[in-house]
Amino acid sequence: MDEIFDDEDAFAEAAGRHRRELHVHCYRMLGNFEEAEDLVQETLLRAWRGRAGFDRAAPSANLRAWLYRIATNACLDVLRGSSRRLTSYGSFAEVPWLQPYPDRLLGEISPDEPDAAVVARETVELAYIAVIQLLPPRQRAVLLLRDVLGWPAAQVADQLGMTVASANSALQRARATLKENAPRRDEASAAWEPTEVERRLLNGFIDSHQSGDFAAAVALMHEDIRITMPPLPLCYDGRGAITPLLERARAMGEWRLLPSGANRRPAALSYLRRPGDTEFRASKIDVIRVADGLIREVTTFDARFFAAFGMPEVLAGS
Repeated sequence: MDEIFDDEDAFAEAAGRHRRELHVHCYRMLGNFEEAEDLVQETLLRAWRGRAGFDRAAPSANLRAWLYRIATNACLDVLRGSSRRLTSYGSFAEVPWLQPYPDRLLGEISPDEPDAAVVARETVELAYIAVIQLLPPRQRAVLLLRDVLGWPAAQVADQLGMTVASANSALQRARATLKENAPRRDEASAAWEPTEVERRLLNGFIDSHQSGDFAAAVALMHEDIRITMPPLPLCYDGRGAITPLLERARAMGEWRLLPSGANRRPAALSYLRRPGDTEFRASKIDVIRVADGLIREVTTFDARFFAAFGMPEVLAGS
């Protein structure tokens, strides 16, 4: 391992192998895709500049664990310097900094790899990401290192500069908060790939929006359907509340939707061709949660994430 600390390119290659999982870790800590990207860059920069502090002779020397330590502390620095704090959680409307994570990027960590737990479905779902924002930063870090990464208490305590007793206490408090606020799990929560029901409902969602048949769209939805639109503080509950939204969407122009996935949930990327325009332009991303065989929740994000989903900003009209 010594040689990678003497050559910047070799170090960048070795550290870069952990880039995606570090990004997911920072995303969980912050709940924000864009901030997580910045923090991964900061982590790799800090690691190179501080490489002399890595004890290469120690029997437990581990580049991955060292990078996690730097990433976690970088996130804690950001959170300590921010007034952002979630004190209650009822819907995503209360988490304006929440952003989606494209499944195509999660797929860079293979389910056959030992690190697959890093992107287990239940710990990248939007609901999980939102709920852990309730935790004080250090509790959040302990929870993620212990329960998501599976690190032993002694290692977590060492990484965060805590005693084992204080780390265990923080974990107990974090678990209690999570249990109190966790949303109801559904039958697909552990699956890596969408279920047949999810695929069918996503296809129906796409077809009904493209055809303008919003009665068919409503029929796919649970009576208690909820729509939120972070960062906007808007929350629409029930079929009656969303009907005006669908009517306004139809009046905006012609829609073209493409299937995708975000946070291990089905998603649709929507392009809109307004009256008089010749092209379809990126408009929004809808992330869908299914429960009881119907669409139970739609979380709508704006178009600035299309590039992260590997999609262009404009589609040619036809």
